[in-house]
Amino acid sequence: MSPSPPSDVVVLAAETTQEGWLGRVEQAISDGFDPVASAVSGVVFYAPTVGGITFPLIVLWLVAAAAVFTVYFRGIQFYSWGTSKDLIRGTYSRASDPGEVTHFQALSSALSGTVGLGNIAGVGAAVTLGGPGATFWMIIAGLLGMCTKFVECTLGVKYREVHEDGTVTGGPFRYLPVAFARFGSGVSWALTSVFAVALFFFGAVGGNMFQANQTFAQAREVTGGEDGLLGSAGASLVFGLLLAGGVAAVIIGGIQSIGRVTSRLVPAMAVVYVVACLLVIGANVDHVPSALGAIVQGAFSPTGVAGGAVGVLIIGFQRAAFSNEAGVGSAPIAHSAVKTRHPVSEGFVALLEPFVDTVVICTMTALTIVIADTAYYSEQRQAVAGGAAAPDGVVVTSDAFETFLPWFPVVLAVAVALFAFSTLLTWSYYTQKAWCHFFGRSARSENTFKVFFCAFTVVGTVISFGSVIDFADSMLFVCAIVNLLACYLLLPVVKRELRSFREGRRSGAITPVPHEERSTT
Repeated sequence: MSPSPPSDVVVLAAETTQEGWLGRVEQAISDGFDPVASAVSGVVFYAPTVGGITFPLIVLWLVAAAAVFTVYFRGIQFYSWGTSKDLIRGTYSRASDPGEVTHFQALSSALSGTVGLGNIAGVGAAVTLGGPGATFWMIIAGLLGMCTKFVECTLGVKYREVHEDGTVTGGPFRYLPVAFARFGSGVSWALTSVFAVALFFFGAVGGNMFQANQTFAQAREVTGGEDGLLGSAGASLVFGLLLAGGVAAVIIGGIQSIGRVTSRLVPAMAVVYVVACLLVIGANVDHVPSALGAIVQGAFSPTGVAGGAVGVLIIGFQRAAFSNEAGVGSAPIAHSAVKTRHPVSEGFVALLEPFVDTVVICTMTALTIVIADTAYYSEQRQAVAGGAAAPDGVVVTSDAFETFLPWFPVVLAVAVALFAFSTLLTWSYYTQKAWCHFFGRSARSENTFKVFFCAFTVVGTVISFGSVIDFADSMLFVCAIVNLLACYLLLPVVKRELRSFREGRRSGAITPVPHEERSTT
């Protein structure tokens, strides 16, 4: 069984029966995109069958890297919480240090790119396809992925370039050429370019179109569905234009503007969403023990929805990777803008991302769905087991919220909008760096990119969910192939940076910075 979500999921664009030129434009966009997504997904998710078990090689690549890094650094993600907390508070960073944003702003900017609709719609699809057991493997993937983030974000700062105007270019676009230089300049340029192309398309699709797509889906759901305010022909196009306008208003200011917005937006939206999940779980508290049992049991003895235990593991890891992006190389772009003189310091901060994104927020979503155990969720699982297409993930989650109060999906709609908007902001920055790799850093080039990015936001609201997630997953994992290879090659560099930082703290060369000099704003 192929782990990639099916393409023929609920179509969010106008149906062919709709009248008017807006409806025809929507349908034309969707019809043109669907076959492209299907073809690309088939290549990237090649899954050989050995001993009766089908396992996509790309998922194995991600899992193996996370496990190897964890062993190499002796499980550093499990005992470095105190250091991470001190660094977020600015304990070792001065306002005069090179960079553009504080540790907290870098973390919130990167989190805004990962904490998005993958946590809501992606998890909804995962627990429908893989059952409750997929939650267990998402948690394991999140814990292992913490070390992957530590490695790639340390490298992102280590090899960054601080320009004369104070702006920063870092992340894979700086450390990939270093890692691949041993293979010759031609190979180095080619691999870096492959990464840039894949990152651009994932940013345009997964970090942009997917967010816009599911934001419209939930907004339409809470306004009456296909018969409501947003069910008419052209509604998705107008909605997309308004959303793109809001994104444009923020991204014009670059990473500093994005950092200011996300440092306030991300904590607020995370609290709102987690509280909402806790309310739903609290209303169904008598189901908690059985739900937790179903999650653990389903991880090893699934009911066959996803093709056995391996199928559930694949779905769990794949959804976690799409959500927290550990190993993809996107987060190091945001983290490289941090104000610091110690590259590994940002590694300690970055490792918190998968914990917040996957271990906390994705788990809350999954628990909400499993504990609520709505009739719709049960029906969709049975339908998937019979060979039907997966439902729209955000609708599965919305239905679980509705068990608390009939109007509660409105709260989810607000969370969806906040998650999507924050993700769009950060991915505009990531994607811009990929664009500039080919077209330079001129003002004209960057402004042209911003127009293109906002256009993709509009397109995302009118095409099918299945096509969006198929294509996004494909581009995401192409990035991971190149990025993780470079991380393997540069592991000794990360270890040296870690040793230097620890020795500096022990010797007194690195000491806490006075409060008035800290980089905290």
